[in-house]
This record gives sequence, structure tokens and C-alpha cells, in this order.
Amino acid sequence: MLAESTVLSSHGLERSPSTRLSTARPGDPRDARSYARIVSALPRRRASAAIAPAALLLVVLLSGCSTSEIDWPGPSGATGGDQGGSAAPSPTVTGAPGSALALLATLPVKGRAPKTGYDRVGDFGQAWLDVDHNGCDTRNDILGRDLTRIVRQGTCRVLRGDRLDPYTGKVIHFVRGNATSTLVQIDHVVPLSNAWQTGAQAIGMSAREHLANDPLNLLAVDGATNEQKSDSDAASWLPPRRSFWCSYVARQISVKAKYRLWVTTAERDAMRRVLATCPTQPGYR
Repeated sequence: MLAESTVLSSHGLERSPSTRLSTARPGDPRDARSYARIVSALPRRRASAAIAPAALLLVVLLSGCSTSEIDWPGPSGATGGDQGGSAAPSPTVTGAPGSALALLATLPVKGRAPKTGYDRVGDFGQAWLDVDHNGCDTRNDILGRDLTRIVRQGTCRVLRGDRLDPYTGKVIHFVRGNATSTLVQIDHVVPLSNAWQTGAQAIGMSAREHLANDPLNLLAVDGATNEQKSDSDAASWLPPRRSFWCSYVARQISVKAKYRLWVTTAERDAMRRVLATCPTQPGYR
């Protein structure tokens, strides 16, 4: 048991019969009465400072614990085990070979470059080109790939069709026309503006044209939702349909890996959070 002289001398008091601790065993109520007398005997300016340690010691005495078993308060209320410590960093999420998580780990992480000088046509070519030389422009290629119940004019031009929109989960109807064509838009999964600011400036015009027309980076989607997305990355926008997040993020990662683009720290962290829910999600080819 802690000697009473230690408690008293720390507050400038002399031992007196009225403040002598009982020799009773731990847990004896007489110890509580003794400590009450000690606190009442302290000078007013020191009483408040003594209450906390006295109260803690009282718990020790009544419970029968040894003082060596208590994690005594340290600076700013931290316990001895916390002093000088810091929260352990969260573990890095890794993925199996072939997974989008593993592919994400290969992407450089840098800040976003300025958008200065970005020009959609000048930097990525006219929308839409026939980069694969199949006689059909990229927009019609993607409509033909993604829509069902398609009606065509000839072998290329899509006039109408249905699309189960991956971003919203709604069925949308495409009908070609000035007032209706934009209801179904072709989204660049990695927006071209984002690509420009994360490495595409350095890959050359030919590679940028292929990026802008690569089926890997293109999806037919709801027009209003695509406009809401604008040029956002994964840190600031994800599709309303939560069940599509893993596929969406995996596609972005695959595009960035293919064209040697980088991700920002916030973008990488957002992608990790999504893929932590689906660590086996594969990348796209």
C-alpha cells in the first residue's frame, strides 16, 4: 500500500494523527475515511489537484489492487501505455495477381497537372473517329455493342435500341434524332480532361486518339448521369448504382494502366475503398 507520507509530502503537509492512514487491509472502509480526512486537510488551492489522484488511489485501496497494476494518468490525460504513441497506420490493401487491386498498386501516384492548354479536338481528335478502320465510327460501334433490340440503317448506323444503364440500373431507350440522341451518351470512363491532367500530355497524339476511341474506356450510359459526372475522378464521383462501383473503378484502373497514366492520392484511396469490398474484382483487357 502507498505510504501516507508520500501523499502528504507531495502536497506540503505534515503527518498528524488526524491524517494517519489506517493499517487496515485493502478494501477496509476505514481507508476511505482516512483519505477523506487527508483531502479536507489540504490547503484550498491544492485540494482540487489532489482530488483526482486521491480518488484513484481510493479505488485501489477498496478493490485490493496493487498500485503497480494501475495505468496511471500521464500528460493530457493519456495513460502510460499511450504516452508518446500514435495510431497505427492502416494496412495497405493488396490484391491477387490479375485483380484490379494489384493493377492499382502498379500505377504511379502524383498530383494533378494543370488543365492549361487542354482542347478536346486538338488533343484527342474529332469525335468520333474510325480508329479501327471497320467502316463505322466509334459512337456507332459502342451503341452496337451495348444496346439490345437494335435497329440499324445499313451495317453501321444505329437508329434505335434499349440499354440497361450500368450507372443507374434503369432501362433507357435510344432513338436517333436531334432531340433524343443525347438521352444515351457515350461516356469516357476515364474522362479525357482527367487523362490530360494525369499523364496523357506526354503520350503523343496518336495514343491520345486511341484513348478517346478505345472501347475499354467507353460505355453507353444515361445522358443526364453522364453530364452530372462531367470530368470527375473516382474521388469525387461514383455511379448512383452502388453495385456497379467495383466494375467501374476496375475499368478506370485498367485504362490508366494501359495508357501509362497516373492517379492522385485521393483517387487511389477512393479506388482502394471500393475494391476493398470486392478484392477479387479482375482488371479489364
